Order: sequence, then C-alpha cells, then structure tokens
Amino acid sequence: MHWAKARRAPRAPMHYHHVMIVDSIFQEPLDAAALAYFLVGWVLFAQSTQGRLNTRPTLTSLMNRQRESWIRTMARRDLRMIDTNIMMGLQQGTAFFASSALIALGGCFALLGSSDRVVAVIGDFPVTEQVAAPVFEAKVLGLAAILAYAFFKFGWAYRIFNYCSILIGAVPMRGDHIADEHEVERAVVRAARMNQLGGKHFNAGLRAIFFALGYLGWFIGPWVFIATTTCTLFVLIRRQFFSAARQALLD
Repeated sequence: MHWAKARRAPRAPMHYHHVMIVDSIFQEPLDAAALAYFLVGWVLFAQSTQGRLNTRPTLTSLMNRQRESWIRTMARRDLRMIDTNIMMGLQQGTAFFASSALIALGGCFALLGSSDRVVAVIGDFPVTEQVAAPVFEAKVLGLAAILAYAFFKFGWAYRIFNYCSILIGAVPMRGDHIADEHEVERAVVRAARMNQLGGKHFNAGLRAIFFALGYLGWFIGPWVFIATTTCTLFVLIRRQFFSAARQALLD
C-alpha cells in the first residue's frame, strides 16, 4: 500500500518579529545599562538595609531593636489588649498593600490588551521615541513581575504576622510562678524574631513598590529610567540612613 507523501509547506516562524523586537531591548547599550543600573541599585540597597554592606545603623535595624523591646515589655503586662491592637494594625497595613499590589498587577494585564493605544499616547510625549507594541508589552511584563514579587512578599508578611500573634499569645507572663524564666525568655525571643521576620518581608514588598515607580521611567526612555531610578534610590537612602525618624530612634 503506497501512501502519498503530502508536500509540507515550510513552517513560518511564529512571532519571529515579536521575539526580535523584544530582544532588541537588551541590544541597545543604553537600555541595557539603565536596566542593569536599576537592578544593581535595588540589590545593593536591599543588602545595605540589612547591614551587610555597611555598619551604619539603618532605620530598619533600629526598628528591629524596638520590636524586640516591645515583646519583652509585653511579657510583663497582665493585659495584652494593647499588643493585640498593635498586631492588628500590622496585619491590616500589610493586607492593604497586598491588595494594592494585586490591583496594580491586574492593571498591567489590562495594559497588555490595549498596548497599541497606550503606545500611541506615549509616542506623543516630546522626550520619547516611537516604541513598537511588542517592546512596550515586554516592559509591562517586567513591571508585572515586580508587582507580583511585591504581592508575594506582602502575602508572606501577612501570614508571618499571623504566626507572630500566636507566638505572642504563647509568651508566659514574667513573674508567673508556674513559668520558668528560661522558658519565658525563649518564648520572647521566638515572638520577637518572628515579628522581625514579618517586618523584613513587609519592607521588601514596600521596597518593590517604590522601585516599581522608578521602573515607570523606562516607558518614556532609558535616560528617564536612569533619572527615576536615581530619585528612588535617593529617597530610600535618605529615609534609611539620614531621616528624622532614624534620628528619633537614636535619640
């Protein structure tokens, strides 16, 4: 039995033009330099706030000491309604930012559906060049990735604060003849570390929101991207190392 060999037409490369345009984002030296500056600045600042690149106390490290001091003071209180209210405030603030990040993430996907109209609007700015729709969509996906990272950080911080509430409830009161002093100390350290960890992830999510604002400059151009990233770093560095809030904790 002979089978007729169907002549197969050469398969057209799907989305070849789309891939080439997306790749061209990183082939432009200035765009690549601006993106590298953005990422390196983000990573270095995050490491600095955790005390890994400098010895100067940051606002975050000073607040971590206050978190531990709060838990130790709580262990001496008979009524802990104040502490539960503080935890509720931390959880509500984290939930608010998590919801905001999720809404902004949905807005990014809405932009993908109307990229042609948005590109036309952006092209009307005198400082911008004509940008192809696939390039714009690739930048929107980058913004969506930053917002998704922020959402996961806020979501995890919210859950950690829930765990911290349980650990706070498990801290025995100092002076209780039933509780051993070493047991109280271990419970205090556990609750304090959990609270500090929740603050760490909350700060990481908030940092991602700030850098997402700096990322918006890339939609206009690489020079604007560098400028907005620099402004973001300036504001965050000032708040962590030279702000009045930090000085208040030192005083």
